[in-house]
Amino acid sequence: MKTILIVDDLQSQLDLMEKYLADAGYKIIAVNNGKEAIAQSIASKPDLIVTDWMMPEMGGLDVCRKLSKNPETEHIPVVACTAKDRDVDRMWAKKQGVKAYVTKPFTQDQLVNAVKEVIG
Repeated sequence: MKTILIVDDLQSQLDLMEKYLADAGYKIIAVNNGKEAIAQSIASKPDLIVTDWMMPEMGGLDVCRKLSKNPETEHIPVVACTAKDRDVDRMWAKKQGVKAYVTKPFTQDQLVNAVKEVIG
């Protein structure tokens, strides 16, 4: 079973992502900020990270930058899950190595398909 780390500062979003991905057969680790995401990525070595982009203290772009600079986490693919839906947002995400992009509000199919596209 593949493990996914989900990151969002809103508990309702975490709960929704967790339900959708657990129902699809993934093991879930949920954290509510970027700093916890970095620590949990190093500790747990998830197969994939789904992260919100706009969070207090450390947003999703910063999480991606820190993960890509650490040899222990640079290989972990990231899916952005955000309300930001402009082309420039997608461009910056791609430059940071994001493998898939899901915009909020999302359906179960949109989230699960993005994850499957990246890790199966």
